[in-house]
This record gives sequence, structure tokens and C-alpha cells, in this order.
Amino acid sequence: MSEIEPGATSSTHRRAWPALLSITLIVAAVALAFAWVAGWLTPGRLTPQRFTNAIEAGNGQIYRGFRRAHAKGVCVAGYFEGSGKGVALSSAALFAPVRTPFVGRLSIGGGSPYGLDGKARVRSMALQLNSADGQQWRMAMNSFPFFAVSSVQAFYEQTVANAPDPTTGTPDPAKQAAFATAHPEFARFADWAKTAPWSTSWANTTFNGVNAFRFINGSGEIHNVRWSMLPQTAFEAMTPEQRATVDSDFLSEDLQRRLVQAPLRWTMLVIVAQPGDPTSDPSQAWPDYRQHVDVGTVVIESSTPQDTGACRDINYDPLVLPTGVTGSDDPILAARSAVYAVSFNRREHDIATGKAAAATGDAKAQGRRP
Repeated sequence: MSEIEPGATSSTHRRAWPALLSITLIVAAVALAFAWVAGWLTPGRLTPQRFTNAIEAGNGQIYRGFRRAHAKGVCVAGYFEGSGKGVALSSAALFAPVRTPFVGRLSIGGGSPYGLDGKARVRSMALQLNSADGQQWRMAMNSFPFFAVSSVQAFYEQTVANAPDPTTGTPDPAKQAAFATAHPEFARFADWAKTAPWSTSWANTTFNGVNAFRFINGSGEIHNVRWSMLPQTAFEAMTPEQRATVDSDFLSEDLQRRLVQAPLRWTMLVIVAQPGDPTSDPSQAWPDYRQHVDVGTVVIESSTPQDTGACRDINYDPLVLPTGVTGSDDPILAARSAVYAVSFNRREHDIATGKAAAATGDAKAQGRRP
């Protein structure tokens, strides 16, 4: 420790006070920011933690060590091959005619890792693309063509309305009806869920990025876009009888059979918005006649169980984006990112503290982690 000359202590302290005060104010501001985000200062505010709590309640129980939503799935790996056409829309390196490897995940909707594939209306694809320049692009897409509701608050209310009643074990029809009345845009989604055909495989399912993003090309031009992954495998529709009798894991079993024969492919089709097309409301589809650009092909080459696969510890946060892609003004996009982070932290904590295998007491849970 250096010595201080006699008489210098008080002047040194006087000079140090402004710096110490500045540091104290910065620390206090950061603490207040964290407190506000966590909802400690505004208990009634909708926070990512409160939203995640609602998802856990909607699952009927907490499946520790698993994703809180889309808990059942498999890891996949392959590459994205750019067509070169996407370069006009975005400067992202993967749109050039190159191959970009990815670690992905195919899953079904619902919070149970033991859900029945034939009962899951929603199917999902998530990708983490790893460009040669070191950048990542994480995508989270679903089989529905548009979002069920138009706001974060409505999304939360939908989650609460669908939670099982403790006395019956099923959602309260009165709460669901009240929610539908309060949010008339939900009728479009309900109609899709009732009438759209169910695919027989992940391989022939279309996956949609229902939130809007912004692509920026090398000239600085900005395009509002959405995208879909269109399967190159011919579509086949399931019958109600098939849905009632298929094996509980038929999607993963079908995937394995197909991959033994050949890789599976999807065309990434980017839809370019025109002025006036809504970007902040994912429940509003854009017209079918908007410009569509084939920017490349997703190729899945292999699949592994999610408990041992490379996708297990990836948070498929849709706002992890490369240069040339940014988020839009869609608030649900930001909410998804925040809730994914809370879910990820909780399941990783479950795993780190040894709680993951204690979710159900079922021997099947031993060692199974998302």
C-alpha cells in the first residue's frame, strides 16, 4: 500500500468525493433499473417473470429442467444455403450463395415434455445459424400463419384464461369465452385452429416467423419483412382417426425414418411489406400478393434427442440477430425475447441445482433435459 504524506489526506478525500458520488449515483441508477424491470417498484406491472409464472401455471405443474413452453422436441443440425437473392434485401452474410451451419430444434406446443404429438395443434422450428464471420441469427417459428392476439397484455390474458382450473384440471370455459369476447382478433386464430389441416410430419409443415423484422441492405435501404419456411416435402393431411391413434412420439419417429433416407429441406421465403402493412401487430397477416423472395434453403441432415443434443442449452431468443437484420416495432417480439430469457435462466438453475430429474418422479425424467 502506498503511503500518504501528512496533511494530504483531507485534500485527497475532497478530490475523491465527486468521483465516489458519481459512481454511487451510477450504481443506484442501475439498481433502480433492475428493480423496475423486475417489477419490484411497480407490483402490478406485467413483467417477464410474471408472464413466465403464468405459463408455468398454465402447464398445470412445473417441469423442472425443461423449457416452460414447447417443452417437447428434438435437436436437429444442418445448414442454410443462401440463394444470393437475399443480398438485395439484407447485408447478412448468410444470404450470399454460401452454406451456413445451424443447430436447431423441432418441437410441439405445450409445456409438458411428455405431451402427445397427436394432440399438439402447434408445431415449431427454431434455428441458431452460425455465420463464418462469427455472428449468430436465432429464429423461432411456428406452424400458425399469424399470432393469436395483437398485444403483450392480450397474450398474457390468453395464457391466464387457458390455465387449468384446480378443481377440474381443465380450463374454465367461462374465462376462455370472456377472453375471446374482449379480444375479437382471436377469432381468426380460433378459426385457423379448427379448420386448417394437420400435417403428418414435421417434414411437411410450414413454419412461419409471424413477427415483423427489418432487413437493411448494403446501401442502407430498409425493408420490413416476415418469412416462412416452406417444406419441399409434399404435404399430407392427418385424419381425425390418425390423430387419435398415432404413437405419442410419432413426429420424432417419423423424422428419424425420413433422415435415414435423405436430408430434409425447406425454402426460406421472405415476404416484403409495403407502406401501410402493419408491423406492430402480428395478428394481422399481410396480403398474399406482396413480394416474395426465395432467399435460400434450410437443410436438416441429422437429429438427436434434446437431452443430449447441442440444442439443449440454447435460448432461441428471436432478437439475437446478425448485422443486416433488426427487430421491428412489434412489442410481442420484445416480450418473447424477455420471457425466453427468464425461462432459460429457470431451467438452467433447475439443472445446476439438481432439481431437473425431480419434476414428476417418473423414471423417464432421469437425465432428460431441454
